[in-house]
This record gives sequence, structure tokens and C-alpha cells, in this order.
Amino acid sequence: MERNRSRLIWAGVLVVILAFGGLVYLNVTAPAYACSNQWVAPATAAPAGSPAPGSSTTIGFTQPDMGNSHVPPGTAVKYLYCPPASGNHYFSGTLGPIPARVYGPNEKTMPEGWVHNLEHGALVIAYNCSGSAPGDGCDAATQTAFGTFYSNFPNSPVCDIPAGQVGPVITRFDTMAYPFVAMVWDWVLPFQTFDAATQQQILAFYAQHAEQNNPELLCTPPSAEPSTVPTEVPTAAPATEPPASPAPAAS
Repeated sequence: MERNRSRLIWAGVLVVILAFGGLVYLNVTAPAYACSNQWVAPATAAPAGSPAPGSSTTIGFTQPDMGNSHVPPGTAVKYLYCPPASGNHYFSGTLGPIPARVYGPNEKTMPEGWVHNLEHGALVIAYNCSGSAPGDGCDAATQTAFGTFYSNFPNSPVCDIPAGQVGPVITRFDTMAYPFVAMVWDWVLPFQTFDAATQQQILAFYAQHAEQNNPELLCTPPSAEPSTVPTEVPTAAPATEPPASPAPAAS
């Protein structure tokens, strides 16, 4: 022991350094969020509605609300469902809400950032590249379609906010059960391909649910228009004349 004291000390120091380095590596490489479940549409639910904008059919599916607290940037958030259509999120500069645009496959975003866009009424489209199949979100043709969709996106349905201010956000997110998912606050619309029919359905979904449930609406909703049917005002009944006094008796 006496003869190998120095070697043992240096070995102990090396173990501590390696352990510390491993912890740092895990912290750097670990995702900033965690998911308890990958959200899937209820098996008993009806199909996701008509793609025609203005349809009275409910489009998409509700997702249980996970709160809307602001947390400091860097905080790791665990979501009950992924992709999350609500939940805790960052509130700091461009970290949350994040700039509205199309994010390429190699541009990293975090749900803690774009969930704040959802809170303001935005549409978020998440695409999954884990399958690496033609037609997925990382396909060059699909990326081009994302850009065209973004360029022609309408103003928001309630606050009339121009596209590009809050949404849409189109970003890669692999932790989900579908190739593509469109979201507004508390509502989810999964789909398999990003074709013309699907894009019409997304617009109908957005028109139907956006700026309806989000906790931070960026305008005062317009009040209901007053009815044009005149209200009938009852007229007062005509006054009745008092009965005539009897004539005085003759003396």
C-alpha cells in the first residue's frame, strides 16, 4: 500500500474525472424534454373530419390540457403526451415563443419553445424523420411543400394576425407516433402524408380551432353582432276617461 500510494491516488482521481465527464456528457446529449407517452388518436374516435374549410364536422382530436406555466430556459420539462399541444414552456426572447418559419431537418427546436407559440394561438406542424422514407418530413420535395404552404398561410381566424408573426411553425419532432401532426392549443390532427388534400384539411382544422382555447389570446375577441330584428316595445294602454259626475238635483 505504501509503495503504491501515488498510483492509487492518481487512479482515484482518474475515476472521479471520468465520472464527472460522463455526467457532463449525459447532460449535454440528453433531450431538454421527456415524454411519458406518445399520443395516439383514440381508437373509438370518429375519423378526423371533412377537409373542406368551413365544415361543421369536428376536425382533429382533443388532447388533455397539461397546463401553461412559464419555466426558465434550460428547464427540462416532462410532458404527459408527445407531441405536446399544451404544457409548460419557455418565456425568453426567441427561445419561446420561437420565430415562426419552416425549420429544416438539421435545425433543432424544443417543444418548450414552440408550445409558447401554441399558447398564443399559432399552428405548429411537427414532422417525423425517424423513418427516413421517401415522402417523410425530411424528403426534399416535402420540405419544398412546407415552404409553399408557409408562404400562402392565411391570417389567423379570430385576431387576424398575419402569417409569420406567431405562426405557423413547421419543425422536426421525432418523438411521436405519426409522420406528421398539426397542432393548436389542446387540439391535434395526425396525418400520413403532406399532400394537397391534407393541406386543405390542416387549414380547415386551423380555422375551426385556432384562437379558441389558448390561454394567451393576442386580441380582444370581437363581440357578437347585435340582432337586426327590432325589439317590439309594448305601447301603454290608453287612459280611460273618468265617469261623468251625476247632474245636481233640481231644487
